[in-house]
Amino acid sequence: MKVLFLVQKEQRAILDRLYEGVAAHCECDLRWLSSAEQRDLRGYFRREVDVTRYDRIIFFLRFKQEIRQVGFIRTVPNLVILEHDAYQNYIPCKYTGKFSAHYRKLPWARVISSGFMVSERLRQEGFDAVFVPKGYDQQLLADQGRERDMELAFVGSTNSVAYSGRKALLDELGQVENLVVTRTNSGAEYCDTLNRIRFFVSADVGMGEYMIKNFEAMACGCVLLAFDQGEAENRALGLQDMHNVVLYGSIAQLQAKLKVLRADEALVRRIATNGRDLAVSRFSFAQVGRSIVEQLQPVLRPHPPLSAWQRLRLKLGV
Repeated sequence: MKVLFLVQKEQRAILDRLYEGVAAHCECDLRWLSSAEQRDLRGYFRREVDVTRYDRIIFFLRFKQEIRQVGFIRTVPNLVILEHDAYQNYIPCKYTGKFSAHYRKLPWARVISSGFMVSERLRQEGFDAVFVPKGYDQQLLADQGRERDMELAFVGSTNSVAYSGRKALLDELGQVENLVVTRTNSGAEYCDTLNRIRFFVSADVGMGEYMIKNFEAMACGCVLLAFDQGEAENRALGLQDMHNVVLYGSIAQLQAKLKVLRADEALVRRIATNGRDLAVSRFSFAQVGRSIVEQLQPVLRPHPPLSAWQRLRLKLGV
């Protein structure tokens, strides 16, 4: 299968291993688009792309730019949209409902969502939506087997509106526990910090899916304390409470489980080991890339034929 894979050139997350994971399982033409190129997809396609060469064209671009160019995107054949932020469709934020509105204009496109229940809800709305989870960079992140001198910590952003629930929970937890909340650079510094943490607090409150930090922390050997996203999401990911993860739904429940963990070092080691093994076996970007390509294989919904005028506009880039 010949795939054109369009991704963002400027982004904080390092996703090169994910792209390599996709490229390892198909004939992949990977292109990094600048912000300017994402703002002018019509012009980019006119200059750089012959759409007839590809069996699938994957967009993994800024949603803000996609929704502004739906008129052109409707002309792109064999379209698949890879989306890690569609959970925002269902939470109070500036993109509430906007993913559904966008996909309604592209009913033939396949959407690969990183949330199991998000993909279920999109399917219930009639979209061709499938689930492939987020993951972690197996070359940058690993359990180093070092001493963990930070007992309870969170590493990452709390600034955006989508993370307001995360910030509120971390602030509340910090009132009753010695919680470290910090940020690091990507890469080695981030890996080193995760390897110092015994209990990583994941506070994906109200998001409906697990963010990438969950898989990164597990892979680095932390005991993951994860805000519970529900039975269906957990089952889809293989998460089992007090076996490979510690799930909680309130500060009181989290503190009760911390009390159990602090009194049982063998249990702590067992959960950390099981969580790490699950992450390594299922959530490395090598595995996630393979899963993405598998979801490209089924036949797409038929795209309505372009009119002669649309074909001419596409050819001329106007």
